[in-house]
Amino acid sequence: MYLHGTSKINGQGHLEIGGCDTVELAAQWGTPLYVMDEELIRQRCSEFVDAFRASGLPFQVAYASKAFCVMAMCRIVEEEGMSLDVVSDGELYTALQAGFPAERIHFHGNNKTPQELEMAVDARIGCIVVDNFVELAMLNAIAGEKKQRMKILLRITPGVDAHTHEFISTGQEDSKFGFDLGNGAAKQAVETASALPHVELLGIHSHIGSQIFEVGGFELAVDKITNFAVAMREELGVLFPVINLGGGFGIRYVDGDTPLPVAEYVRAITDAVKSTFSRHGYPLPEIWTEPGRSIVGEAGTTLYTVGTYKDIPGVRKYVAVDGGMTDNPRPALYGAKYEALLANRANDASEETVSIAGKCCESGDMLIWDVELPAVKSGDVLAVGSTGAYNYAMASNYNRLRRPAVVFVKDGRAEVVVKRETFENLVGNDVIPERLQRPVVKSL
Repeated sequence: MYLHGTSKINGQGHLEIGGCDTVELAAQWGTPLYVMDEELIRQRCSEFVDAFRASGLPFQVAYASKAFCVMAMCRIVEEEGMSLDVVSDGELYTALQAGFPAERIHFHGNNKTPQELEMAVDARIGCIVVDNFVELAMLNAIAGEKKQRMKILLRITPGVDAHTHEFISTGQEDSKFGFDLGNGAAKQAVETASALPHVELLGIHSHIGSQIFEVGGFELAVDKITNFAVAMREELGVLFPVINLGGGFGIRYVDGDTPLPVAEYVRAITDAVKSTFSRHGYPLPEIWTEPGRSIVGEAGTTLYTVGTYKDIPGVRKYVAVDGGMTDNPRPALYGAKYEALLANRANDASEETVSIAGKCCESGDMLIWDVELPAVKSGDVLAVGSTGAYNYAMASNYNRLRRPAVVFVKDGRAEVVVKRETFENLVGNDVIPERLQRPVVKSL
């Protein structure tokens, strides 16, 4: 397994992250356990902020909290001088409870409810990224009732194929997100928004997809956005002071993944903006971006305890762990691939090819197919890398499994930022109707 950030093999032959022995972490807090390398998270935040600062353009870097949203993460984002992107009332509530400055929060989503929009308006957040005409009218009405004027961006689909998995590609014309550039909806949205009294149009937003390893898609999106901005200036007399180019910067999950350094992505984007907008005599806009996975993905490692195994001669050997699709649904959702090692025997030579199975009652609950490991034994601690993004965020209670704890590690110190769920948590919202109530005989 590739060792990201502060990860290393210590003198005991154990995987160590943030100066903490992962075998000891597993013993102290149990498994599955999400371990987050705080130093690497902060390093990635700084890389984005520093790269945009070097461009000379005004900017905002907003962490896309859907990748991993807990209050401690919101605090780190604030300390690193970034803004925050949310996509639900739950993420907004988390940010506000963490004390994140409301004026630095941006609200996304293709189906914001009236209640979510009211919550955002009441909190006086910095910007709402409007996704469709229904939302635009609804927001204007809600802001008017509350005697406010909300700043907005209009999300457009520029018709750019990001060459990524179809489930995480969002910039093409056939997408549930945004106003389409090709069929005239984007122009109509600009015209409509500009005439509404209770919204202030800052500019436009574009997100072409996720896990992108090249800059060509971003450069093409900038070109299309520039042409659109110029057309809106000429046809409607509307200027866009802000252009949001979304996120989607790739990370390394397995050998063969080839993400670019953060500075290269940012330089390509900002150079394209300077070139295309200047060529048309258009005032250089403020650039916003929304990295999520690229901030936290490689900083996360999930620890499991090996349980049973099944060897089918001539076919494969299944090794089962105490987690699975409940703490990492990505392999089942879209075939995501990962690397792994035995955290308690990290220096041992690989001896066998095994497939890592989860414990859920689903044949598709497989975490890794065909990984080279030392001879695996029950009780070994398996570490799976690059699980910081969309793992805890997508975790579920399928089979009534309890969601794992999350630990931040830094400088030899480990701190729980999310407690492991309890059995009481599992049934805490259950209600037994009166007609079914009877004395309960406790068997535990």
